Amino acid sequence: MPNRSLLSALASAFLAGEASVEQVIARASRTLGRPWRWLRPLAQRYLKAHAGQTRPRRRDVIRFLLRDRGFHRARSEYPHELLVHQWLTGPQKMQPVAAAAAWTVPAIESAADLANWLLLTQEEIDWFADLKGLGYKRKDRPKLRHYHYRVLAKQPFSIRLIEAPKPRLKELQRQILTEILNRIPPHSAAHGFRKGRSIRTFVAPHVGQRVVLRMDLKDFFPSISGARIQTFFRTVGYPESVADRLGGICTNAAPRDAWNFHQQSQAAVEARAMYARPHLPQGAPTSPALANLCAYRVDCRLSALAKSVGAQYTRYADDLAFSGDEAFERCVQRFSTQVAAILREEGFIVNHRKTRIMRQGVRQHLAGLVANQRLNVIRADFDRLKATLTNCIRHGPETQNRAAHPSFRSHLDGRVGFVESINPAKGKRLRTLFNQIIWT
Repeated sequence: MPNRSLLSALASAFLAGEASVEQVIARASRTLGRPWRWLRPLAQRYLKAHAGQTRPRRRDVIRFLLRDRGFHRARSEYPHELLVHQWLTGPQKMQPVAAAAAWTVPAIESAADLANWLLLTQEEIDWFADLKGLGYKRKDRPKLRHYHYRVLAKQPFSIRLIEAPKPRLKELQRQILTEILNRIPPHSAAHGFRKGRSIRTFVAPHVGQRVVLRMDLKDFFPSISGARIQTFFRTVGYPESVADRLGGICTNAAPRDAWNFHQQSQAAVEARAMYARPHLPQGAPTSPALANLCAYRVDCRLSALAKSVGAQYTRYADDLAFSGDEAFERCVQRFSTQVAAILREEGFIVNHRKTRIMRQGVRQHLAGLVANQRLNVIRADFDRLKATLTNCIRHGPETQNRAAHPSFRSHLDGRVGFVESINPAKGKRLRTLFNQIIWT
């Protein structure tokens, strides 16, 4: 078996610089001290094995070399001559996949470059990225952790952990969001967490359709693993050392004592296990954009599936909507099964309790809006808001602030503004009531 230093040196040569046969041969020849004849077919096999894929990890390259028969033949023929002549210690260059070549993201080619870009030392970068999971293990020093935790439990099936990053980590995440993630376009079917998109644009394509299919993804953010985020950053073109640290900064593994309740239901046990693995934290500024970008492939597949049956497809975070005419209505049940299968293949799980097939004879509602004949707010929601405004006029706004909103006026103003954006006529009636409230 080849020695570890030879494997590691060749892996460094294969990973550095541009991914072309001549470049790989040149770097491998420098590493081995001479241009061996068997290097060209080896380089060709290596590039063919990883063509069109994300930049591989070092361990993947080593695994390729261990399995390559040509390399083993060369090793057996030249057991004493095949040695490491020179280590390539320079930083690896950016190697984005073809689709990412036009993205204007900053070039960061080493851990040192990443530290300079974030204005930190390499030790501080490693502490924030926490690739060894030390934050998960620090049970006696919670102040050293990077997140605040809050459990939201809805009996008996839904448990959610809100993970809010502390100020310094949040600042780093915002820089990654602004200068990297916001420069990468998500799929056109994604309407959540995007400038110029909203639940209005999410629902609008489904207005007046004969049948609407609504599906919901279970545990959308935590189901996206840390390894998947690191792979995404390698897709963008970053070397493994940079991609792993960027992924570590944007993900988290929640410690066991973050769960401040002792529920022993099956849902609680599954939630603890899921959040204990590195995942996208719900509460980090980078998580919505990363979730959209990691769902790009599933959006492509579902858009193509919907197009094949003449249906429309949009997604708002974990809410999926499909709609179509009579042809879609005839196959909608089978179609929903195909969607669930695709989602499972892509690492997502459908919350089947929330799947709804809504025909024209019932209220077709998506994300709190009605889509039957025209876009509208749900009547019950409108009536409740109207009653709240009326009671504020009669009895004073302080009597209606039962949820103890710190700025109840802004809260009501926002709710009225939302109705105005969906149904201007109804919004105008609510605005008239809002303007009659006497605020002290």
